[in-house]
Parts: sequence; structure tokens; C-alpha cells
Amino acid sequence: MHVGIHEAKTNLSRLIPAAQSGEDIIITKGGKPVARLIPYTEVQTKRPLGLFRGKATIHGDLLEPLPEDVIADFWPGRLDK
Repeated sequence: MHVGIHEAKTNLSRLIPAAQSGEDIIITKGGKPVARLIPYTEVQTKRPLGLFRGKATIHGDLLEPLPEDVIADFWPGRLDK
């Protein structure tokens, strides 16, 4: 179903149950699709632990301060005194 923005605002309470029942509702502006009304579904999947194990390597000490040249790249003029 395609509906214009004005019609969607006017009939939102009718469109929401239609979307919840699986109807595909496309909202248009000037005849061109700009949005799609779909039912909200809560994602309840747990992220698996160790998903990236062995795929990334960390070198050095992450708690060690960054070198001054790296800091200067992010904040030019900060180290100039």
C-alpha cells in the first residue's frame, strides 16, 4: 500500500494495525517513496562470546600514553607551548 505523507499523518491509527498484521506500507512524498512503515520487533539475540577471538591482535600496552606525534595529529597546536 502506498500512502502520501498527509494521508499517513491523518490515518496513522489505521495504518499501524495494518503494518502489524504484515501489510507493506510505503509512505510517499510527491509520488516518490520516502519511508516504510513496518512492525516493531524486539531483537533478543545474545551476542556470542569470543566472536572475534583470534581475528584481532593488540600490540603494546593499551594503557600507555600515546606518542606526542599521534596526539598532535588529533589536536594540532595542543603540544605547542
